[in-house]
Formats: sequence, structure tokens, C-alpha cells
Amino acid sequence: MIPATAFAEAARRHGFGLYTGVPCSFLKPLINFVIDDPDLRYVGATNEGDAVAIAAGAELGGLHSVVMLQNSGLGNAVNPLSSLTWPFRLPVLLIVTLRGDPDAPPDEPQHHLMGQITAPLLEMLDITWEIFPEDEQQISGCLDRASKTMSERRRPHALLMKKGTVQPVAIGPPSEDRWPVASTVGQVRATQPRRAFLRSIQSVLRPTDLVIATTGYTSRELYACGDLPSQLYMVGSMGCASSLGLGLALARPDRRVIVLDGDGALLMRMGALATIGRCRPGNLFHVLLDNQVHESTGGQATGSGSVDLCAVAAGCGSARVNCTQDPGALADLLAEPGGGLRFVRVMVEAGIPEDLPRPDIQPESVARRFMSYLRSSDARADAAT
Repeated sequence: MIPATAFAEAARRHGFGLYTGVPCSFLKPLINFVIDDPDLRYVGATNEGDAVAIAAGAELGGLHSVVMLQNSGLGNAVNPLSSLTWPFRLPVLLIVTLRGDPDAPPDEPQHHLMGQITAPLLEMLDITWEIFPEDEQQISGCLDRASKTMSERRRPHALLMKKGTVQPVAIGPPSEDRWPVASTVGQVRATQPRRAFLRSIQSVLRPTDLVIATTGYTSRELYACGDLPSQLYMVGSMGCASSLGLGLALARPDRRVIVLDGDGALLMRMGALATIGRCRPGNLFHVLLDNQVHESTGGQATGSGSVDLCAVAAGCGSARVNCTQDPGALADLLAEPGGGLRFVRVMVEAGIPEDLPRPDIQPESVARRFMSYLRSSDARADAAT
């Protein structure tokens, strides 16, 4: 392991002053250090492609920049890496975590394929790479090579970070006066943990309801609150829960589809709200569980506190929009009769239960069980008529 300060100081000496990216648990120590360093700037991007563009813009302005991302986010970054930094010859330093490392113990199922193709994908993008330094003595040489390669080729260069490479760093409390606060957030303060809202949702589910839970702790906590065949626990594909729910709602207009989303995920693909609003399925109930942090990667702040997401959802076409911090009020909203596209922003406290279990059923089995449940419940409904 290396100290985060050792890498950051060496990178500073090489002219790197701006960091941007999307958090990953492997990156947590380095991101936390950069966030708390008053002489460095960290820009938390909503997705990895935006982070590449931010860094490219800084390079245009003469400031060398670092993009930090999980390898699963390379897909989001392919467009700017192939059509922005490549044709404009804008070198940025990429730190890409190697989730699903083929040479390491098995990782979560959503990382299995990406772990195998990370290096080949970088090579296809004409991006040179090497392993992120695992010893403090390797840092200087690594950055010398990276800087030289980027200067000569005018292309990005990547450092692949393995698990446990950087020593842990705790993140300090967020500054409350650094960012503007959206009006709805200022009026509705979080008072309850996420599991309280998940239990309230389950308490009023109708027999025909279908639930899509976003990746991360939301899926795990929903599973812990009560496993149901009508619940699909997403893994990976961050930001896609609302679009998955939209497709399901359009395919099954006879069922209510409840999407349990997260603030970081929603911000990553916020354009989905416009697509949902345009289609305006009357059976889609979109619940945003907003704790204003990337909780599963160490608590780095998202940008949700600065955005009036209720106004965004309303502007995109949601028929009814609410904001609450009360589990009972959420249950009442879900129990209301009538349809129409709904959006509810739920302010939740950060934090997870101790010993939070992971679903003991594999993603493919979850999907097959979900589809089987739909078929069997359809058959029961047909028999009843």
C-alpha cells in the first residue's frame, strides 16, 4: 500500500492540479485525500464521460488533470475518449480501478466481464497503460513515464489500480457553505434511514406491483427488508434503473412499476427523466431515495443538494411530484388511488445497517425468477376471469 499523500504530492510536482471522476471503493482513499486537500481541486462528475470532458477542458486551459473512475464506467467514457481526446490530441491521466481482476479473488458478478476486457479496451482506444504503483518507491518513475508518454503522444495514459493499493483515508465533513442548496432540500430535511422507507414501501405494495431497485445499498437493503419475487435487485449499470423501469412499464401497462432510485444514479443519467416524461407511462412510480452522497464508495457528496430535482421531474413531464422525509407520508402517496406518472423525492439519512447481507441469488436467477413470477401471476389472473 502507498499513502495517498505520496501519490498526490508527486502528481502535483508533475503539474497535475485538477482531479475529476466518479467514486469507486478502490479509489476511496485517493479521492478522499484530494477532496480534503485545500490546494487541489476535485470535481465530482455525474458520469465518467463528463469527467473525461472536464479534464480535457482543463488541459485546453493549460492545467494537467486526472480522471478517476471504476473500470465499469469505461463504457460511459468511450465516446469522449475516442471522439474528443483522440482527435484533439488532449492528454489526460486516467486512474482506472481494476474491478473483476482476472488474477485476483472473484469480485461481484457485474465486474466479471469488465475485469477481463479493461486492458484490451484501453488498447483499442489507443490508450497506453500500466499498473498503478503499489509501492511508494514506484510512484516517481510511474509518473515520469506517464508524463513523458502523454507529452510525446498527446493521448491519455491510464494507470490500472488494483484493490487495496492506497492506504485508507477518512473524509472530512462536507462544507455547508461551499455549494448552493436547492429550495426543496432546504425545506425537507432527512430524519430517517433508507430502510425505514423501504419497509414502508413494502407495507403498501399491491399484489400486482413490480419493483426495480437501483444498484448498491438500495438493492441490498430492500433484499434484507424482505425478498420478494416481484423485486429486481440491480447490479452495476448505474443510473439505468429508471430506464429499465420505463421499458418494463411500457411493456406491462397493466402493472404498476415502482422504481427505487438513488441520487448519484439519477444524476448520472438525468436525461432519462426527459425520456420518461415524453413517454409518460401512467403506471410508473419513480421514488428517489436521496442521501446526497455516494454511500457505497465512502460517502463522497453528490450534486443532488444543489438541484431542485422535483422541479426537474415536473418540468420533464411527471404528472404529480412530491418531496418528503416521512416514511408514513411515502406509504400514503403509494397507497393513493389513481395513476399518472409520479415522482417522489425522499430525503434519507446516510448510513447502513451493520452486517448488511448481499442477495444470495445470482443476477440471472433474479431476472428469471422475476419473469417467472410475471407469467405465473398472469396465469392466475386469467384463471380468475
